[in-house]
Amino acid sequence: MRNPRPAASPHEPESAEPAPVPTAVAVAWSLDPRRRRLCLQITFGLSSALVAVLVLYLIRDVLGAFVLGAAIAFLIQPAIHRLTELGLPRILAIALIFVAILLVLAGIVLLVLPLFIGEVGQLQSQAPTLAAEAQRRITELQGSPVSIFGINVNLATSTETVSSHLRDYLLGQFGNAVSIGLTALTTLLQILLMFVVAFLLALDEHSVRRVLRRMVPSDYRTDFDQIWRRVRRMLYAYVRGQIIVAGMIGILSGIGCAVLGLPDAVALGLLAGITAIIPYLGPFLGALPAVLVGLAAGGPLKALLVVILYFVVSNVILNFVYPKVMGDAVRLPPLLVIVALIAGFSWAGILGMFVAVPLAAILRILFDHIYPRLYEKPA
Repeated sequence: MRNPRPAASPHEPESAEPAPVPTAVAVAWSLDPRRRRLCLQITFGLSSALVAVLVLYLIRDVLGAFVLGAAIAFLIQPAIHRLTELGLPRILAIALIFVAILLVLAGIVLLVLPLFIGEVGQLQSQAPTLAAEAQRRITELQGSPVSIFGINVNLATSTETVSSHLRDYLLGQFGNAVSIGLTALTTLLQILLMFVVAFLLALDEHSVRRVLRRMVPSDYRTDFDQIWRRVRRMLYAYVRGQIIVAGMIGILSGIGCAVLGLPDAVALGLLAGITAIIPYLGPFLGALPAVLVGLAAGGPLKALLVVILYFVVSNVILNFVYPKVMGDAVRLPPLLVIVALIAGFSWAGILGMFVAVPLAAILRILFDHIYPRLYEKPA
């Protein structure tokens, strides 16, 4: 019988390995245009996401204006739909809503500004008297002047010195007309940019969804639609919960200030409600104006009562109402909420805290949607 294998060439080593044969997966991948198109779509989508992240990093100095503008455009959508259903053109409906927002902001400024001008000026004039009274009471309790490391501390003298140098310091730091003008111009431009972004996004509400949907591979666009609907419901629930909590804190704080006899209780309650929109830190920030007003109006005892009032109101709301309302909205464990708030504050300060919980909730929605499809069991 003849050997079917040809004789080896005298110049070819017998230990030479055969040429690698393409695997079935590689052959199928190279011959399947549908899978190749899917791979290209995923690559294109990830590249677009990286470009978007880069753009956000480049505009980080004005990112707050874009975020707040997008939030305004998102929140006014129900009102726009109501007005368009009444027969108004969409652009006219948006213009009317913007006029209403500007009128509300102007009313808040006119209500709150006199509070700062009057009460802070009164507090400044009373500061030496309050410090002297505090010095006297501490001396009576201790039996001798206040001493720190053997050095006597006179609060009245220290306060008079600080008060005399405060105006010069402020003028030296912020009194330059050019610096004040540039700061005001920058703030005005950011506010203008915020409203421009809000107007453009509100004018074409489907533009963001349409652009994002086009970045998603065609095989996964049904999943995108489902996730988009869940994210919208979560965001509306989150905003509704924040407004409920802020409203309760503002109303209770205003009533408490009126009971304590503080002037401008309505303005103080309004400030407490506005600052309460900031997660966790808001109620404590809103307490500062009320404490200053209480100190100016009734002295240290009244200020202490104001501190107790705000402490009780904020703790009752944050410990009993906030977890229930926000838990139903975002469905996140308290530990993850705390981690998200810390991460948001580290990333972008107060603005980061404001968007941290919604972003964490969006990640949870993505996890709940993807996990069962990957592992074929509930998350």
